[in-house]
Amino acid sequence: MDIAMIGLGKMGANMANRLLLGGHRVVAYDINEDTIQAAESAGAEGARTLEQVVEKLLPPRSVWVMVPSGRITENTILELSNMLAPGDIIIDGGNSNYKDSMRRAEELSQKGLNFIDVGTSGGIWGLAEGYSLMIGGDQVVVDLHRSIFETLAPEAGQGWGHVGPPGSGHFVKMIHNGVEYGLMQAYAEGFGIMKAKEEFDLDLHQVAEIWRYGSVVRSWLLDLTSTALEEDQDLAGIKAWVQDSGEGRWTVFEAIDLDVSAPVITASLQRRLRSRRDQPFSDKLLAALRNQFGGHAVKQVEE
Repeated sequence: MDIAMIGLGKMGANMANRLLLGGHRVVAYDINEDTIQAAESAGAEGARTLEQVVEKLLPPRSVWVMVPSGRITENTILELSNMLAPGDIIIDGGNSNYKDSMRRAEELSQKGLNFIDVGTSGGIWGLAEGYSLMIGGDQVVVDLHRSIFETLAPEAGQGWGHVGPPGSGHFVKMIHNGVEYGLMQAYAEGFGIMKAKEEFDLDLHQVAEIWRYGSVVRSWLLDLTSTALEEDQDLAGIKAWVQDSGEGRWTVFEAIDLDVSAPVITASLQRRLRSRRDQPFSDKLLAALRNQFGGHAVKQVEE
């Protein structure tokens, strides 16, 4: 099957390469000429404009958008919608808010265009390991792309699925990322406690390796934890500053809207926010209050 890949960042480029290895024809476009040339070297057919992308595909055209969520995705889909013909398909494989995906599906349908939202997980390992794909959209349109999804997935019958109507794919991916926040925080806290138990002089990489086999807490995240600790158990040179993609926040907002308790995911998000503060004001105020009511010592900031 022919398909265009719009956006050749690390994940987009790897997905395009996996499709090429699976025998698909890929038209590749990015704002960076070097990435287009790299895709061409891998076997893709390069395009230098969105107009060229549309021209190089035979109808019904399938265009996979793999660009950062937000305004860039909005503008790209809008531009494509004014170039494509009724019956063509736009696939959003980025981390869009599911509410935006529901709106986009409705707007595109008014132009006779189809829309599929694909929550995509796999990161930089997807080229070799395959991608987990959570797919929202019309069943008939999704089925047309079965060969694409089977090629991108770890196995033809594993790691991907049509989960519901437009928006549902990105909704499930949003919850996936919220769960990921909680898992990562639990590992971080557990290894942090072991690191602090200096009298045992624990080899944290060894512990991670023990847990990886037979343990109920084994997972891919634990595999990655082991790899990170093998390189440097002190994680020297890494700043304790943790970004969030936005989906963790959306998951917390959704839990509130649905009156569903989600304390672990919420706390893990709050911990990420805290990591970005040097000398948080809230902690300073706590120290000041303890000094006020109990005369407890306050440590002064070193000059």
